[in-house]
Amino acid sequence: MTTTNRPAVALDLPMPGLRRTVRLVLLGLLAIGAASVWRWRALLDPMTITGAIDRYPAAPLGFLVVHIAASLLFIPRTLLAIVAGLLFGMGWGILWAAAGSVAGAMAGFLVARYINSGLAEAAGLGPVVAQVERGGWRAVAVLRLIPVIPHSLANYALGLTRLPLTAYAFGSLLGQLPMTIAYAELGVAGERLMLGAASWIEPTLIGLAVLSLSLLIPAVARWRAR
Repeated sequence: MTTTNRPAVALDLPMPGLRRTVRLVLLGLLAIGAASVWRWRALLDPMTITGAIDRYPAAPLGFLVVHIAASLLFIPRTLLAIVAGLLFGMGWGILWAAAGSVAGAMAGFLVARYINSGLAEAAGLGPVVAQVERGGWRAVAVLRLIPVIPHSLANYALGLTRLPLTAYAFGSLLGQLPMTIAYAELGVAGERLMLGAASWIEPTLIGLAVLSLSLLIPAVARWRAR
């Protein structure tokens, strides 16, 4: 009886070590990628990124891939929203910017959830995590509306919670949408201005109006909470 159980135990022993190794490798790759982005941050120009993506036939797919990578490597999502406006115009720009923003948010969330092994408790974030979990998608949406919290940092931090992926994705979509619309519209305005078209004024006004609204909502929420 005892001999039949030994192979199963032997197979189980290396798994925790393998998981730790994979997590460390993943952390190392993310750190190297983020450091590389910081080192060559001068290349993160909307026109440069737009030109690189626009060369490929499947530009929307390329944009989503770039957006996911950018979200993992702490590249501001506002930059990608401007790129979406430059690439796809007003309506499609907002659509692809919102899709890329949510896809990038989910990627960071899932990476953090995979790596996490008690990091929230070790960092003393237990009470904050519990509060976000109680708030559900509404708490996620409110956090996304705070402009000083970087997109990538919020993705990783929220991955330390036990929020369901669907609630996290829905809250992220709602909270990120105002800023996404604003910067996509400004990207459209920039493209039209460079082409010499007079119609750049409309998307500029829309972008500034939505940007002002996105900055006003968190202030109103804090005022009502008090």
